[in-house]
Amino acid sequence: MTEFTLYTAENAPEEAKSLMVDSVAAFGMLPNLHAVMAEAPTLLKGYQVLHDLFQKTSFNAEELTVVWQSINVEHNCHYCVPRHSAIAAAMKVDQGIVDSLVNNTLLANPKLEALRETTLAMTRERGVISNEQLEKFFAAGYGKQQLLEIILGLSQKVMSNYTNHLADTPVDEPFKKFAK
Repeated sequence: MTEFTLYTAENAPEEAKSLMVDSVAAFGMLPNLHAVMAEAPTLLKGYQVLHDLFQKTSFNAEELTVVWQSINVEHNCHYCVPRHSAIAAAMKVDQGIVDSLVNNTLLANPKLEALRETTLAMTRERGVISNEQLEKFFAAGYGKQQLLEIILGLSQKVMSNYTNHLADTPVDEPFKKFAK
C-alpha cells in the first residue's frame, strides 16, 4: 500500500499551509484527513469549501447527519464514521439516530428514513433513482432543493471517503471512542 504523509502546517506544500491553519481554527485541531489531503492542496480546499457549503443547506443537524453517515457507512469509511459520530454528538443529534445510521438499521422517524433511503439510492445508483423512490422522498416533505443538496453532501463524502480508503487515514485520537 502507498504510504501517505500526515502533513503539518510547517511541512505541508506551500499552497496548503494556510488551509491547514484554517482547519485548526475550525476544528481546534488538525484532522488527519486534512493532513493527508494537504498533499493535493486543491483537494483540501475543495473539501473545506464543500463542507462549509453543505452545512449551509436547508438540512438541519439531524438531516446533515443522516446524509453524511448514510454515505460514510455505505462507503465503509473507517475514518468518517467515527468522525461524524463525534460531529453528531457535538451538534446534539439524538444518539438513537446515530446508532441506527452506524448500524445501518431503519430510523424511527419516517421523514429521516426517507432521506436515508434516498441518499443511499443516490449513492448506490450514481444518481439514477426510481420514480417510486422520488415519490417517497417528496411525500416525506422534501423537495427538489433537498434532492440536489444530497448531491453536494455526496460530493463532499466521496472526497473524504475515497481519500481515507487510499491513505488508510488514522482515526484522530478524540474520535477513537466513536469507532466500532
